[in-house]
Amino acid sequence: MTLFGIDRLLADPQLRRPLEGRRVALIGHPASVTADLTHSIDALIASGFNVTAAFGPQHGLKGDKQDNMVETADETDARLGIPVFSLYGEVRRPSGQMMSAADVFLFDLQDLGCRIYTFVTTLLYVLEAAAEAGKEVWVLDRPNPAGRPVEGTLLEPGWESFVGAGPMPMRHGLTMGEMGQWFIDHFKLDVAYRVIAMKDWQPDAAPGFGWPGDRIWINPSPNAATLNMARAYAGTVMLEGTTLSEGRGTTRALELFAAPGLDARALHAGMERIAPHWLAGCALREIFVEPTFHKHAGKLCSGLFIHAEGPRYDHHAFRPWRLQALAFKAIRNLLPDYELWRDFPYEYEFDKLAIDVINGGPALRAWVDDPAATADDLDVRTRPDEQAWEEQTRGVRLY
Repeated sequence: MTLFGIDRLLADPQLRRPLEGRRVALIGHPASVTADLTHSIDALIASGFNVTAAFGPQHGLKGDKQDNMVETADETDARLGIPVFSLYGEVRRPSGQMMSAADVFLFDLQDLGCRIYTFVTTLLYVLEAAAEAGKEVWVLDRPNPAGRPVEGTLLEPGWESFVGAGPMPMRHGLTMGEMGQWFIDHFKLDVAYRVIAMKDWQPDAAPGFGWPGDRIWINPSPNAATLNMARAYAGTVMLEGTTLSEGRGTTRALELFAAPGLDARALHAGMERIAPHWLAGCALREIFVEPTFHKHAGKLCSGLFIHAEGPRYDHHAFRPWRLQALAFKAIRNLLPDYELWRDFPYEYEFDKLAIDVINGGPALRAWVDDPAATADDLDVRTRPDEQAWEEQTRGVRLY
């Protein structure tokens, strides 16, 4: 069985010894579980660790907050009697008071391998706060379910946000343990840092290509319901910056895109005409949905479902960011005046278009809206960034 960081920490007395007699805090969520599905906080306490606090990221320690920009309050856990601090409430960065609750902070969040998934930014903020407070951070490493492929433009200077911690591409290819080391190197953080690495994680092995087949998938956030979602997310997350439904209010959020009045068949054909090679590695299926809440609630929508699974799935050919960009381009070609970009505050950024905040700059939107821009143009803009990231991160990879 593939052992995650929490499993190895609990099983190995040598790994546990440095934590003896020290106050420990867990940064966790519903997917923070051991191989037998015990929540990490319960497993740590049962193993004798002195757990004095817990922290919850976006969507909360319990994972009960459905949508973005829904905050969680601090509380005292009624069963354990310890404080549970929210890192998506009154603050995003741990305060000095929060950091005083423990000596060592165990980061045990399951990530999706995408820059915009805010647990990445939470890791950076915890590392920065620990450096300032003289605390230790241990990452209990977990798989990157999207695997090693890298895709997307690097976040541009001045576009940093809670969904853009630094100059990384949309699909970053790292585990959280590896990402923590990259943050330390890039931002020159002076912090005591340790990774409890996984055992037998094989990111290039079929059929999971990042997610081990011997481990159960648990939603790390309410709409991250499947491995298919995790694979598609580096593209489908861009839908949050558009008027198209990303499937919230359906049973398969962030695995599809749809809207009233779209002609899915024409859209699919338009994508084939523009860049058929960007459709490789997956299957697209024409669908109808009627969201029960969120965008277009109660309205019949037509669109496409992305199947990054099954016999058509090719892990190294699938490019979710380009695929979704291609859908936007096809809509713009078919319906030049379509109101595609959603203008609303996204993750508390009030003066920038959401699609640009998501992409860490305006390059993607500019390409979609330029009638003369081709698929090759986007590749020319993007490939140097992808290659630069691969080179930057080669030294931090643990697996």
